[in-house]
Parts: sequence; structure tokens; C-alpha cells
Amino acid sequence: MADTGGEESFNDDSTSMSLDESSIVSGRRSSTTNFGIRNGNGGATRNDNSLDLSPFTAADSTMSISNMDQATPFTAASSAAKQSSNGGLPGTLLSKKPFNLNLSAINNANDTTMNNNNVALKNDDEEKEGLSNRAKTNLNWNTPWDKVATRRQLRRATRECSRRGLKLSSRWAAEQLMGLSSVVVSTNQLENDHLKASRLQEELVEPNDCELYAMSLFDIGEYSRAAHVLSRSTTISSGVPLGQADLPPRNDLTSFGIFLRAYSLYLEGERRKDDQITELRDPLERTSQKNMNLPRLEAELRREYIMQSLDGFGLYIYGVVLKESRGAKRAKVSQAGSSNLEGHTAYEILVESILSYPYNWSAWLDLGELCVNNPSIDTPVEELLAPISEHWMYHFFCVHVFVENKSNENAIAIIEKLANGNQQQAMDDGESGFFVQSAYLQSQLAMAYYDVRDYDSAHEHFLGLSEREPYRLDHMDAFSNVLYVKDQKVALSHLAHRSITVDKYRPETCIIVGNYYSSKGRHEKAVQYFQRALKLDRSYLSAWTLLGHEYIEMKNTAAAIEAYRRAVDISDREYRAWYGLGQTYEIMNMLLHALFYFRKAAALHPHDARMWCAIGGCLLGLDRRSEAEKSYERAVSLGDGEGIATRKLAELYREDGDEEKAAKCFLRHLELRYQSQLPGSISTSMADSSPEAFEMVVANVRVDEPEAEALLYLAYYYRDNMEYDQAVLCATRLEDYPGPEKEQGKSLLRDVRSRMDQRAGRRRGRSRSPAIPSSMRLRSRDLSLSSRSSAGGKVESSFEFSP
Repeated sequence: MADTGGEESFNDDSTSMSLDESSIVSGRRSSTTNFGIRNGNGGATRNDNSLDLSPFTAADSTMSISNMDQATPFTAASSAAKQSSNGGLPGTLLSKKPFNLNLSAINNANDTTMNNNNVALKNDDEEKEGLSNRAKTNLNWNTPWDKVATRRQLRRATRECSRRGLKLSSRWAAEQLMGLSSVVVSTNQLENDHLKASRLQEELVEPNDCELYAMSLFDIGEYSRAAHVLSRSTTISSGVPLGQADLPPRNDLTSFGIFLRAYSLYLEGERRKDDQITELRDPLERTSQKNMNLPRLEAELRREYIMQSLDGFGLYIYGVVLKESRGAKRAKVSQAGSSNLEGHTAYEILVESILSYPYNWSAWLDLGELCVNNPSIDTPVEELLAPISEHWMYHFFCVHVFVENKSNENAIAIIEKLANGNQQQAMDDGESGFFVQSAYLQSQLAMAYYDVRDYDSAHEHFLGLSEREPYRLDHMDAFSNVLYVKDQKVALSHLAHRSITVDKYRPETCIIVGNYYSSKGRHEKAVQYFQRALKLDRSYLSAWTLLGHEYIEMKNTAAAIEAYRRAVDISDREYRAWYGLGQTYEIMNMLLHALFYFRKAAALHPHDARMWCAIGGCLLGLDRRSEAEKSYERAVSLGDGEGIATRKLAELYREDGDEEKAAKCFLRHLELRYQSQLPGSISTSMADSSPEAFEMVVANVRVDEPEAEALLYLAYYYRDNMEYDQAVLCATRLEDYPGPEKEQGKSLLRDVRSRMDQRAGRRRGRSRSPAIPSSMRLRSRDLSLSSRSSAGGKVESSFEFSP
């Protein structure tokens, strides 16, 4: 359908769902400007592609999770988003640049080479033993990547995870199976695979009758009934309330039965917790609700762990229980006579589960969540995962952690390795790559470009992903944010209608439709959809942040503050919510509060120039000029693509009487505004000064109020320094501007022309007058753009500001 620009309604009778929180729908109102915030960073709609910091090189390939916060942001180019001919990841990621990822210093390159040459792949029998014997965790996985073996492992992981009800892990393994590049498998190989699979299935521990019955109950969602079937006693006395009977597990359970019983109890506790949260009204009571089965599960699984009855999946559910109950803290053991036992941390148990069976993606996700929330455990996690640091599953884990921590440069580098394969694979099979068709990797690549605000590249990746899988909703809410920022309302309308057709009860669909209504200016309708997303998922971080943005548009500052605080309660690393809190308090003229929140946002995202612009504005409002200048100077050094910091610095320098620095900043502001008018990206290569480039910028920049102020100042500056040609050019541009600067420009233009006539007359009257020494003349090069003209009228700039 075509979007004609008129109002459009989605036929959805369930949009009346709203939050039962009076503190959000009412509050103090204050006048504010239209922020239009959907750019992935919580700020006003801007288009900054000038993050010009040092790019990633092969010398930086020794990375670790512990140092990713210090990594420089990736400077993305839109050309990197071109799709390859096979419909998979971009062709630029298929280059055979050698890249040796080393996430832990304890791995030695020589040892890795020896292992690659001497150690064979694990066979299926060893994999079977790894499922049932948790003590066998010191296996050597540092082997070359093999497509046939990887295909067999992913197929088996899909079946094993699906058999245990781990639907997310099963889907992820099948998705990577489809993402593998074409594998030519002979008929004999297929027959051998089938024989091995049949033999492996026979050798696996067969569930007993009780476990089969419990599995059937688990599949239809009767979790408490499944757990009761697997418990020792099948009768409950009449005096014990239903649901509170603490029955021990049966003695004849296999490792599969132990996992199924623990997983059923955990899911039943989560269901009860969600029901209680829905019925409660107090936000504090809602956040205090816990899974009531966690203490019971922790005690039972600890006993099974001591008895070595847990396989890789049993260890996984034990790690999840510890994570939910204690986070990264070490569990306490208070049993009498057990002084030789020590408690375990969640990440230690999860790592042990991964070493036992590395293809359970859910275990990696939970471990990644611990690493993101508590960076202090990064180093011990790296050391524990050292045995599989060369395995491709570890690389997928690193991509996830780096993207979550906004270390996008490292994430893109690892995606490149996963697309190419390791060095041995690249040499053996250089024409096809490895996970080159992975939709998951393409979505992570799109998110990485989105986080660095390279919206053109992110748009191309998201668009290619939606064309490959039109029924996919994962990360499509971020795609709607990109379309919102790029003001592509027609495409956003198509995406919203398609999402409703696929599943209108997904939180991603609600976000997409809410963004569409927000782009139309119907903020009340957008709020309804964001609230509906929160009804579907109370911990959906993006929904809380976007809800706060909408309340800012509606000038409901109290509700905006509540929404932003909910976001930071869920994750204190959500810098968009901190930035939104700062904006809200700045609107309320509470500058000290705003400064506090802006600094929190800058600490989490220090390479974003807008954070420092906001800090500088608060400091300036508090009459702390010197600190404000430093903040604006840092914003300029980080690439002030919108020109806010350069214009503010120009005003400060003008008030201080530093005319030369003020003129440089005003000129830089004009250059940035001219660059924002040009389609595509702007090159920043070094070039000689060029008066033609200066003339092109001044003659073609769109003149609004800030540009008129800059042109007027530059006209006076060039006149006072006897650079009359530049002064005439700047003053002439003001003749078309409908403001007070127009009359000042006309008066200045008459004055400049009068001075030019007087100078010409003096030169004619003194035919032999001595020339003015060159040292006494100001050259236009001092303030001209350090740039050159290129094809198509674009300007290649190399402006550097060093106050």
C-alpha cells in the first residue's frame, strides 16, 4: 500500500490496553521543543556520521571482554552494507584478511598451531559422553573449523534442545545451520551420518515411563503437574495447600528427568510471579516479586551437583537458578559437617555447563547477561572458557557481549571471522566462507551499525534481512527506529502493516506501530501501543525508553521521568534513559539534576558528542564557563556532526574577544551544515586549502538563524581584516534571509564596497607606491576551509580544531 501522508488507522481492537498507573498518565506539564527521538541514542533526531576515531586494525586483534569498554567506536561507512551475491552477509566481510581472535592472554599462538595440526575433531561418541559426564570438561576444542562437523553438531543440537523444551536454543541452532555456506556432502557421508545418528540415539539414556509422561505434560504447559509426576510421593495430604508441598525428586530419575523436573518447577514459579505482578498496583511491590521455587531448586540441584548427577543441561538450569537468586554472588553453604564444600557462583556453573555441552545457546546468553551486568567477572570468565576460546560458539558469544556493551568495532571484526571461518578454513575453502548466510549475524551487524548511528548501512542490512525473512520480527523494532530517523514514513507504514499481519501481540509489533503513530504526530496513540508492549513484556527496555520520549513530546514531564526511571531500574547501562532523564530535568530548569544524569549517560557512552554538548549546556546555564568550554571542545573532537558544539564555542570565544577562534568555529559550523545537505557520506581525506571550496560552502549552504549569525560575524571579521572578497560573499548571502541580519548585511555590503573603491582609487593615484609587505597582509588561507572540491559538488574536509 502507498502512504499518501494522511491519517491512517490500524484495525486492531486491542489497542485500548493501558497501564494502571496514575503516576504515568498524569503529571506536571512544561513547554518544550519537539525532540523527535528515535535515533537509537536517546537524543534529538540527528544524522552524525563523523565519528572519526582510529579504525580497527589487525594489531588490535588481541581482544578481551574485560577491555571492551575502552575500545574505540567503529567508524562505519555505508559502502560496507552492500549485500553479497549469495544473499548473505556483505561482500566486504568475505575478504580474506587474516584475523586471529584471542580473548584470553593465557592462550599461546604456538600452542594453538600445534593443536590445530595434531588434534583431531571430537567424534560423536565423545560428544555423547560430554552430555552425561560433567567431569569431562577439559576437552581440547582448539581445532580447525570443519563445515561437515559443524553441520552435524548443529543438527544434533537442534534435536537435543528441542527435546528438552529449550525452544530458543533449538531455533538458534537451526538458524545457524541454515546460515552455513553450501556444504557438498557425498552419498556415503550422508549414510554414515544417518548410521551415527541412529547409533547415538540408541546409546543415549532412554527416558523411563514416568519421564515420558512428564515430558508430554511439559509440552502442553502443565509444568506443576509434570514436576509432581517426577516427585517421590504422588499424594499430598489434605492439610497442605496445593502448590506448597515440598516433595523430593524420585530416586530413579535419569539426568534427563532431573533437568525436566527442575525446569518445570522453574517455569511454574515464573508463571506465578507474572500472575502476581499483573494483579499488583504498586510499582515497588511489582519489582520485589521473586520466583518462589528458587530456594527449593537451589538446594535440590546443589545436592545433585555434589553427587555428580547433572549433565550439561542440568548444570545449565542450576546456573540459571543461581543467577536469578544471587546474581554473580557466590552461594553460601550452611550445611553441618560440610566444611570442605564451598558455594558456587552462577557464572562458574554456567561455564561448566558450556564446557560440557557448548551448543546450548541459552547458557551462553545467560552467561553474557552476567558479564554485561557485572564487568568484574570478565577476567575469570575468560580464564574458565580458555579451553574453547577457538571454538566458533565462543565467537558467537563474543559478538553478543560486544554488541550489548556497544563495543561495535570488536563485534564487527568477530562477525567477519565467523563469516570467513578461521585461518585454516579460509585457506582450505577460500571461495565460500563459513556462516556467510547467517541471518543472526546479519541482524547483529545491522544493530552494530545502528548503535554507531550509521543509519544508511543499518537500513540496508535490516532491509535485506526483512526481504530474506519477511515474517521475522526479531530486531524489527530497531529497524522502525531507523526508518523513523530517516523520515521514511511510507516504508514505516509498510513495516507496521506487515508486523500486525505476522503477529500483532508481539512487543516488537507494538513498538513498530507506536513509532508509526509518533511519526504522524499522534502521540497519544503511540503511547497506547508502547503501553501495550509493556503489557506483553514488563521488562522490555526499549518500550520504557520510547514511552518516556512520547511523554516528552506531550510535555508530560512527570510521566516521562517515571518511564525513564523504570528503564534504568531494568538496566542501569541504558544510557538513552539516563540521557532522557537529563533532558527532562533540563526542560524543568533543574540544571543540577540534569547535569548529573547527562554525566551518567556520558560515562556509559563517552564517544557520543551529543552527551558532551548536553553537559556543556548545563554547565553554561550554571555559569561555569570554563568547564562548559572544555565539554564543547571534547564534543568537537569527537565529531560534532550537527554543529551544536562549534556554534556554542564560537559564541563563547566571541564573548571572550578571541576573534580568530570564533571565526574558525563559525566557519566550521557552516561547513557541517553544508555537508548535512549533501546526499551520501563525506570524505575526510587531507587536502590543501582552496578558496573555491570556501566559496562553494558559503554560496550553497542553507541559511537559517544560526547560519545567518555565523555569516554576519564572518562578514564583519573579513572586513576588519581587509579580506573584502570573502566579506562580500558572506554579506551577499544575507540578502535572501528574512531577518534582522538582512539589513545589517546590506549596510555591511555598502561599507565593504566603499572601502574597496577607496583602496582602488588610492592604488590608481599612486602608480609607484611601494607594495605592502606580505607579512602585513592577512591571507585568506588562514581561515579558508582546509578542503577541496570533488565531483558532484561535494566537499572533502579535514578541519581540525585544537583550542
